[in-house]
Parts: sequence; structure tokens; C-alpha cells
Amino acid sequence: MLSWAITFLIIAIIAAVLGFGGIAGTAAGIAKILFVVFLVLFVASLIFGRRGRL
Repeated sequence: MLSWAITFLIIAIIAAVLGFGGIAGTAAGIAKILFVVFLVLFVASLIFGRRGRL
């Protein structure tokens, strides 16, 4: 999940440098959403993973 977020972030940066504002904005938005989903799943796995071992 994190690799997809980084991929979309790189696409957004390249598109912004080349002047494609719409594509850059869309790719940056997707990267933000994927990063938030990654963080939520990571925290949930930390919490529930430790609970099962106690």
C-alpha cells in the first residue's frame, strides 16, 4: 500500500514539473488517500497483533 502511495506521489511530482496540473492534482489526491489508508491499517495491525500474543 505504501509503495502505491509513493508511486502516485512520484507521478504527481513529474506531472507538476511538466505542467500537467490536473493530472498532478489527481495523483496527489490519490497518494494522500492511499497513505491515510496505509497508516490506519498499520496502526490497526500493531494494536490487534499485540493483543493476540498476550
